[in-house]
Amino acid sequence: MLSRRMLIAGGLCAGTAGLMLPIPRPRAENGTTAEEWAGKLVAAARSQIGVTLVYDPSYSKIAFPGGDVPRYKGVCTDVIVRAYRDGLNLDLQALVNADMRDAFGAYPKNWGLKATDSNIDHRRVPNLQTFLKRQKAERPVDTRGLSYLPGDVVTQMLPGNKPHIAIVGDILSEDGSRPLLIHNIGWGAKMEDILFAFSITGHYRYSGQIS
Repeated sequence: MLSRRMLIAGGLCAGTAGLMLPIPRPRAENGTTAEEWAGKLVAAARSQIGVTLVYDPSYSKIAFPGGDVPRYKGVCTDVIVRAYRDGLNLDLQALVNADMRDAFGAYPKNWGLKATDSNIDHRRVPNLQTFLKRQKAERPVDTRGLSYLPGDVVTQMLPGNKPHIAIVGDILSEDGSRPLLIHNIGWGAKMEDILFAFSITGHYRYSGQIS
């Protein structure tokens, strides 16, 4: 786990809110109507800030479908799962479980499992990456910050080969070159300027519809 001091020392935490700028949501194919789903997803992710205060990777038995650990705690994937449930009424726990049952061989075997586990499968970054790829939600990994739109999902690799996942927010960095991310990297849900702080391993745009 990275310390908050490390991130602050690297200049990675969000700066003064008054210097940040709102950025447009993704637009529909006709180029005129803002994508309503992206706004709902970002709002649902932002609503977790100040609610989820603890990073807790413990394995927990949870209900299915719609299961969750108590909202005051969780991991990076829980930010994503909760945002999709609250904002778009999409249950990634159930969706990932169903897809893994249909194509178990397509999913990583990092944990030595021989069958699905609805308690944890959707809470693992590599599984969410696989699911999003299989939904044809993958987008190019770009070095241009403004290529990442509000509501996009970004995966990163932290030091120690620890996978991480976040939702792209609707606020820009102070210099206007990249959006902030909504995530839980170790001290609860936050919106912070860390898009290029770590190696990006995936970029996804998933509204619940196959592109």
